[in-house]
Amino acid sequence: MKKELFFITAGVIIVGLTITSFCLSNSPDQNTKTSYFTQEGNLSNNTLLDTVERGAFRYFWDGAEPHSGMAPERINMDGIYPQHDKEVVATGGSGFGIMAILAGIKRGFITRKQGFDRIKKIVHFLAAADRFHGAWPHWMYGPTGKVKPFSKKDDGGDIVETAFMVQGLLCARQYFRKGNKQEKELADEIDKLWKGVDWNWYAPQPPSVPPVEGMKGGHVLYWHWSPDYGWQMNFPIHGYNECLIAYILAASSPAHGVPASVYHEGWAENGKIKDSTNYYGYVLQLRRQGQAAAMGGPLFWAQYSYLGLNPHGLKDEYANYWKENVDQTLINYTWCVKNPLHYKGYGPDNWGLTASYSVKGYAAHAPGEKTDLGVISPTAAISSIPYTPQKSLRAMRYWFANRRMHDKLWGYYGFYDAFSEQDDWYPQKYLAIDQGPEVVMIENYRSGMLWKLLMSCPEVQKGLKKLGFEFEKE
Repeated sequence: MKKELFFITAGVIIVGLTITSFCLSNSPDQNTKTSYFTQEGNLSNNTLLDTVERGAFRYFWDGAEPHSGMAPERINMDGIYPQHDKEVVATGGSGFGIMAILAGIKRGFITRKQGFDRIKKIVHFLAAADRFHGAWPHWMYGPTGKVKPFSKKDDGGDIVETAFMVQGLLCARQYFRKGNKQEKELADEIDKLWKGVDWNWYAPQPPSVPPVEGMKGGHVLYWHWSPDYGWQMNFPIHGYNECLIAYILAASSPAHGVPASVYHEGWAENGKIKDSTNYYGYVLQLRRQGQAAAMGGPLFWAQYSYLGLNPHGLKDEYANYWKENVDQTLINYTWCVKNPLHYKGYGPDNWGLTASYSVKGYAAHAPGEKTDLGVISPTAAISSIPYTPQKSLRAMRYWFANRRMHDKLWGYYGFYDAFSEQDDWYPQKYLAIDQGPEVVMIENYRSGMLWKLLMSCPEVQKGLKKLGFEFEKE
């Protein structure tokens, strides 16, 4: 691709930035564009990371649904919501948001008391919201806590979204458990929510559900259950994808823990998950969702479960998960740099394929002739920063410090969800599940904060041992 003047090499002067301080209590003026380009000079990595982390954090702070404190599924900066879903909140995205709030406290974006009050509001909402054998649905209405069907038959519990929420809740429990009286009480309330999830219910055995080919007895975690349609969604969770955390938490539950066999039969398909496929010199050890690795898939598979699970030193009989995630990220990066489909703009400073908005709706962008649609999703590279720090920083700097890219990609809640230079497409839209990992993974890269919190949970440590994992405790 054509290199811009602002390419980050030693000795090259880039357009500098004056970082404007935002008052987090104010709503964004959607009609006013803030100019960062008021003086020349270099932008340090720390300032860049502070700015990107703070921008995405605002989604969960200023952008939160006011009644529940939860994260809206989406924010469209034009205020137009064709599906009338402005008040719909996302369970998994809000779990990411809880972790983002904790990072915001650490970075001084908000006070500890402000963060406590917001998380308490979320916890009280969750306690009163619709639950299905302890699991929350994918979507809920923020003002009421009632389920918003994700699809016709997906109108009940979603154990994967619930796992993403519990991941965040447990981080908050660990953060507040040794605090003042009110903080300890909140930690106890979170503990009740965690213990109320009936993971065993979501691991039914035939004849409750049809047997699944290749799985002994079909005893696996199932993604959905509906009070009206039962198990008709029929979506067994097997690896590799974003769902590892669901199996870890299911095994870790002190009240409704599943046996280790559910992990080995379900996630690992009785060992069939093991693979060895080489792309660009990077070897993937695991099949993807029962299929060949197919160049690794979208990058959120290497991110969502590892917002709290520390991938450093995480190993079991099937894989070294740090290596798996690093190699998947490098395959994704290399595909974009080599750019075999010749899309405009792709290169070492402009990369990252994952699930996001697309020119024609929503798509799980990934390396491959049918899955790469010419759409770059900033969250892909940003949330990969623990795996590819220099490559991720290079992309962030290009998008932020290059005036042409900045004006098209940056808004009040950070980088917009996705863009395509090929199609001259730059929608001013955000998704909770993409902004959240940016905050959390930047913070994990900088301090390991969320990794330390989740890995300090004694139940999680027991669950990992139960499944045969090696891991770093904190």
